[in-house]
Amino acid sequence: MSAEPLLQLCSVSKSFNGLAAVNDVSFAMRRGEVVGLVGPNGSGKTTTINLISGITAVDSGRILLEGQSIERRRPFRRVQLGINRTFQVPKPFRDMTVAENIEVALEFSERDGADAECILTDLGLAAQRNKLARSLTVCQQKMLDLGRALATSPQLLLIDEIGAGLNPSELRDIADLLIRLSRRGTALVVVEHLLNFVNRITDHVIVLNAGVTLFEGTLQAASADSDVIAAFLGG
Repeated sequence: MSAEPLLQLCSVSKSFNGLAAVNDVSFAMRRGEVVGLVGPNGSGKTTTINLISGITAVDSGRILLEGQSIERRRPFRRVQLGINRTFQVPKPFRDMTVAENIEVALEFSERDGADAECILTDLGLAAQRNKLARSLTVCQQKMLDLGRALATSPQLLLIDEIGAGLNPSELRDIADLLIRLSRRGTALVVVEHLLNFVNRITDHVIVLNAGVTLFEGTLQAASADSDVIAAFLGG
C-alpha cells in the first residue's frame, strides 16, 4: 500500500440545531486499509460517513481524497471520484431484477473495471440474477446494496451497519468478502456495533463518543481503555 493517504479528514465538524454530531474529527487512511468506526448510539459514526459521502454537508473542516479537497463536492461527483457507500437499510429497485440493479449502477458509473457477472459471483448472487430484488432475503438485499456500490469501482467504500440482523454464517461470508476487497486495494470505513465482526476485518478502529474522537488504535487496545469502557458502559 502507498504511504500517501487516500482519505484525510481534517478537523471536520457538523451540528444539527446547535447540537454537535461530529466535533473536530480528524483521521487519515491509505488504499486497502480497513478502519472501523465504533461507539455508542448517537456517537457520530453514521454522520461521519454521511459527511464523507456528501449526503450531509460539513459545517467546517476539510475532506481530502488523494490530496484533493472534496468537502464541497456533491455526492454524485464523489462517486465519480471513487467514493461509494452502503446503507444500514438497503433500498434496491424492488421491482427490478438483481442483475438489472447492478446494471443500472454500472450505467451511471464513470469509472472502468467493474463487471456485472464478476460482481454477482463475488457476492454469491449469481443464482439470483433474474429474481426481483424484493424477493431477496435480508442478507441478499445487503449484498445487492454492496454490489451496486462496487459497480462504480470505488477506491473508498463506506459500510454502514452491514452486520445488523444477520446470522453468524452470513456475518462470516460478508467479513470474508470485505477482506478480499481490501486485499484488492479498496479502502473501507466500516460503521458497526458488532465488535467481533469489526475485529475480524479491521486494521484499527476509531472510537467516537458524542461526536468526539475518544480513541484510535487497535480494537484490543480500545477494549482496555478506561475512557472507552466508560463511554460504552455509561460511566
